[in-house]
Amino acid sequence: VQLQASGGGLVQAGGSLRLSCAASGSIYAINHMGWYRQAPGKQRELVAIITSGGSINYEDSKRGRFTISRDNAKNTVYLQMNTTKPEDTAVYYCNFRAQAQAMGVMADYWGKGTQVTVSS
Repeated sequence: VQLQASGGGLVQAGGSLRLSCAASGSIYAINHMGWYRQAPGKQRELVAIITSGGSINYEDSKRGRFTISRDNAKNTVYLQMNTTKPEDTAVYYCNFRAQAQAMGVMADYWGKGTQVTVSS
């Protein structure tokens, strides 16, 4: 399973960005898809997760500003970021918990990350 994230860039505070992450390769099943972020000097933290059944969990500070969604047919997860703040500046990583083969096991797969910079 390979993940390719896109959509990062530079945005002014208060602006919007939409991140995408598409999975390719052999995929038998997906348990959940999610976004994490890591700011300089900080640990990687959860942004949002969406399960294959559609349940969504947001980290509290992102609730109301960020929206996660998915397209199961395209094995793609999205993150709509609105009302961005300078503290949203980070490298954003997509994560899939997926099973590559029918006889395999669920494992975590990560994209390489996409930089989001919010200027004040």
